[in-house]
Amino acid sequence: MLQEVIRLHPPVPGDSKEAVRDDVLPDGTKVPKGAGVMYRPYLFGRSPLLWKDPLRFDPQRFMGKKPSQFKYSAFNAGPRLCLGMNLALLVGEL
Repeated sequence: MLQEVIRLHPPVPGDSKEAVRDDVLPDGTKVPKGAGVMYRPYLFGRSPLLWKDPLRFDPQRFMGKKPSQFKYSAFNAGPRLCLGMNLALLVGEL
């Protein structure tokens, strides 16, 4: 249930990164070195492109499954995954 709450109300509504080298996003967008990129976990959690019935609170949505870090981005993803994620989820369950 906690993951569903965080999907709708992430601890950080927006996050930004700076490209340390030229890169290309998964959709083909070129990002030059030094460019800033911002993303909004708040919007990702409500996107109908990512979630079925995204505005409905469904505590069963994550029962027995771990969501993709790249779809469920409240704690970042990949090598930049939040170091405090496990502690936050543990404390949130108390």
